[in-house]
Amino acid sequence: MIKQDIIRFYEYVPKGFRWRVVALIGSPGLHAMISHRFTRWCSTRTPIVRYLLKPISAYLKHRMKAKWGIDIEDGARIGPGFVIFHYGGIFIGPGVVIGENCQLSHNVTIGIGSPGSRHGFPTIGNNVAINAGAQIYGKIRIGNNVRIGPNTVVNSDIPDDAIVHHLPMRVVIFPRKTPEKPKD
Repeated sequence: MIKQDIIRFYEYVPKGFRWRVVALIGSPGLHAMISHRFTRWCSTRTPIVRYLLKPISAYLKHRMKAKWGIDIEDGARIGPGFVIFHYGGIFIGPGVVIGENCQLSHNVTIGIGSPGSRHGFPTIGNNVAINAGAQIYGKIRIGNNVRIGPNTVVNSDIPDDAIVHHLPMRVVIFPRKTPEKPKD
């Protein structure tokens, strides 16, 4: 899965080979995914291996959270080809399931819903793009090939091939606080 994450990230960088390699090495989003995949891999090993690798896993998780503001909980299941653009302020809860070839931007929260009929974590399909500031919570299903716009709050199911966005932009002109001087 790490190989597919790297290949997908590599395809998004528009410059030449050297620029792409530098971008790969310096990408906090890619570092976070490698760290998360390492933690998930450790959880499938024998108890002694888990015990020995737990400090490394905990250090990597803490580093991602403290340095770049990316918090991906250990229980989150994320498919291959996952890309994080514009790191910072990203939280993915422990019960979240994300499909293949999904992308996230900064300030995205994917977490648990409040008690009630939607209490639980979201399941996100394949080829989903989640833009900056989106909030996704509750036991909901987001279909395949969905685009979620910036600052959108999603708390109900979304069908396949949909675009979800916040209210349309409105321009509001406020009156001046100081009166204008009369023209002579």
